[in-house]
Amino acid sequence: MLVVEQTFTPGSRSGDAPRFLQLVAHPVRWRLLRELAYSDRAVWELTQLLGEQQSLVSYHLGQLRAGELVLSRRSSADRRDSYYTIDLARCAEQLQAAGGTLHPALWLAPAPPSTRRTHRRSRRRPRILFLCTGNSARSQIAEALLAQRSEGTVEVASAGSNPKPLHPNAVRVMRMHGVDISDNRTEHLNEFVSQRFDFVITLCDRVREVCPDFPSHPNLVHWSVPDPALEGPNDRTTYAAFERTANELATRIGFLLQMLDEPSTRRSAHAER
Repeated sequence: MLVVEQTFTPGSRSGDAPRFLQLVAHPVRWRLLRELAYSDRAVWELTQLLGEQQSLVSYHLGQLRAGELVLSRRSSADRRDSYYTIDLARCAEQLQAAGGTLHPALWLAPAPPSTRRTHRRSRRRPRILFLCTGNSARSQIAEALLAQRSEGTVEVASAGSNPKPLHPNAVRVMRMHGVDISDNRTEHLNEFVSQRFDFVITLCDRVREVCPDFPSHPNLVHWSVPDPALEGPNDRTTYAAFERTANELATRIGFLLQMLDEPSTRRSAHAER
């Protein structure tokens, strides 16, 4: 039976909960969303983390995909695998709307960004390292966006497993975001292994598989972001992919900053090992 989401109407007596609440209320789906809110995952990882059969996990992932709360992408490292990603922006919209269907006064709103920035300055600055293969595009864009949006409250760096020259489209797209990275140099991840980081975030499926152990035991997070440089034969045709990549990373970084504001929500590194 098709369930149609209802908007709030005074005097309405509909007994159906919003589709979003029906989806997330199932304990397996809730646990899947909780895991994906921390890091992109493959099915086999989610199966291990939940201790459930793969067929059950795949079924509930299908339900979440149908509800447009979760997306999937083929792994660039192994095309037989897919990485699942939570759409946190859509979840936020649906959660806010769900409150409003019960009563207009329950429409939820995020905390003001200025309050969060003031709170962060009272603590030690977290250190974040972004990794991709070439350190020429994705990790450079992520580093620049996080440095810009954190306003100095986060220390951030980037590196690659096989550094390449900085991609001109990465420079162009960040210039559109008000950041000049044209003088950045690309670096090998081995230069950072001995340093302390709170989070190491891999943006490339390939670099995730070769990521070394960090003695500081940072939280390891994976964001499965396609390489925009492979989306066309030349720089002109790939620029749109760089714009999409920057927008996706900007959204993810916005949620990362909110997570960094709440130390109680951070996992210890052993959760990833």
